[in-house]
Amino acid sequence: MRSERGQASVELLGAVPALLVVGIVLFQLLAIGYAKVLAGNAAEAGALALAGGGNAAQAARHAVPGWSKAGMRVRVAADAVQVTMRAPSPLRALRRRLEVGASARVGDP
Repeated sequence: MRSERGQASVELLGAVPALLVVGIVLFQLLAIGYAKVLAGNAAEAGALALAGGGNAAQAARHAVPGWSKAGMRVRVAADAVQVTMRAPSPLRALRRRLEVGASARVGDP
């Protein structure tokens, strides 16, 4: 009968790459969701400023943390604010392609 000493170590080494891929995918999904929430909050802040006669683009930019302003675009129309931003990603190839957006509209009460 052969000795099975060290078998668990070999199996662990085989599972580490799969665990890393799963971890990166989970991180990416969370980052996309968080960026979507930030975009929604920024669009709402811009719409509130627009309804009050303020600067909607500036209000939208002030509603998000500093790191997320770099890939953020704000478009203001007559009664709507649209915000798009790039989700953070550990992979440079995905960073430019992952863009989320949200919009908010000012309506009559």
